Amino acid sequence: MSVIGRYVAREVGAAVSFVLVGFLALFAFFDFINELDDIGRGGYRLQHAVISVLLGLPSRIYELMPIAALIGTIYAMAQFAQHSEFTAMRAAGLSRRRALQSIVVIGAWLSVATAIVGELLTPSAERLAQTVRLGAMGGTVGAQFRSGLWIKDSVKDAEGNVQRLRFVNVGELLPDTTLKAVRVFEFDAEFRLAEIVSAASGRFQAPDAWKLEQVERLVFTPVQVAGDAVALRSDRAVQPSHLWPSELTPDIVGVLMLVPERMSAWRLAQYVQHLKDNQQRADRYEIALWKKLIYPLAVIVMMALALPFAYLQVRAGGIGYKVFAGIMMGMAFHFLNGLFSHLGLLNTWPAWVAASAPSLVAVTLALGMLAWVDRTR
Repeated sequence: MSVIGRYVAREVGAAVSFVLVGFLALFAFFDFINELDDIGRGGYRLQHAVISVLLGLPSRIYELMPIAALIGTIYAMAQFAQHSEFTAMRAAGLSRRRALQSIVVIGAWLSVATAIVGELLTPSAERLAQTVRLGAMGGTVGAQFRSGLWIKDSVKDAEGNVQRLRFVNVGELLPDTTLKAVRVFEFDAEFRLAEIVSAASGRFQAPDAWKLEQVERLVFTPVQVAGDAVALRSDRAVQPSHLWPSELTPDIVGVLMLVPERMSAWRLAQYVQHLKDNQQRADRYEIALWKKLIYPLAVIVMMALALPFAYLQVRAGGIGYKVFAGIMMGMAFHFLNGLFSHLGLLNTWPAWVAASAPSLVAVTLALGMLAWVDRTR
């Protein structure tokens, strides 16, 4: 990297770090204020609130990095313009293309850091925060229905053909993915009820089974009666424990503890495949998966969007004006991300379209602004 490139990288990196720390402090304060309402519930105390806020910082870093990159880069570029440094750089041979390349290189490093935070730190920190929070309050993961959580599962043969369908009802899901009040309704290939399994609790035993405790099983067997009629004979068995093979794993069940946007791409891909295998809609999780893959690249897009501000002289507005414009663009990008995700779900757009549309809009705007400043300088 050239001397100019290293200088730009140092100044932009410092500005982005400063903005990111400022945003983190602001959002951590708001998160802490929200946690104050829960202090006193069960065993939830001030120290638990502080730990929850701190564990939420990785997800905040992931969410705020593109906006911080935009505002920080705009600030650095505006500083260059105000002190005529960018004019000197251009006189030394820094073309628009080389300037864009320098910004892209810096953005690529920040994108990698953002991806690492989103893929490794955020899911683990969020899960730990849930464990601390629910453990202190003595709570469980909230049910999606009054009867609890419902999950569809299937039993397949060696060729992958579905032999039986299962509908699993979980009354409570503990933070360590222990299941409480489990009921399994199993149907054969002709959708006839074959078995009902009820258990007080269940824990996963690797590689592919759950150990259910205090189990009651009702097995229904077709019995030929007079004529062509077929009746079902039920056999009841009570067992202290029962090993129940299933494709459901703690990773899949654990999806219910986190919102899709704060899960890792690997876990999202697993859950999307599970939903598709069981012929369930996976639109929301597919959009979240594509956003997970595309969102780190938004850092590069935001920094490219900030580059035209370096070509605007002081008479085009002071640093405060340009930073304010950057904040507005960052907010617009944030809202567009949420808007297109909801529009994608409502209109059943392809997941990659809903996830990439805001970044494509920002790229188009950045190229348009670069072309405009190139014509007007």
